[in-house]
Amino acid sequence: MNRNTKINGLLLLLVAALAVLPLALGSGDGKEEPFSGADAQAETAITEIDPGYEPWFAPLYEPPSGEIESALFALQAALGAGVLAYYFGVRRGRRQGERLALARRDGIAATGQPGESATREA
Repeated sequence: MNRNTKINGLLLLLVAALAVLPLALGSGDGKEEPFSGADAQAETAITEIDPGYEPWFAPLYEPPSGEIESALFALQAALGAGVLAYYFGVRRGRRQGERLALARRDGIAATGQPGESATREA
């Protein structure tokens, strides 16, 4: 097993632990909504401090239920991850293309053997 495989396995284990440990340790026990978002927690804290507080702005769109709100958030996260993955894929492809172009220019084949042309002529 090479170093990258070990690091990837360790990172995967760490992510799994981050997902399972709060549930296993009972982090949200005793709360009405144990795993509510930061917006809901902030709203609760504000109303406890100042019950007469009126927000300055209203949301442009209020989802009909919490499930739809969660689905829209997950969709937003998936789209963002897709954009990032595409960007990094393009960068890696360009880097590989530049390496291949340099190798062809220098007369070194993709196998790395000097003296072989990258494009063989029949």
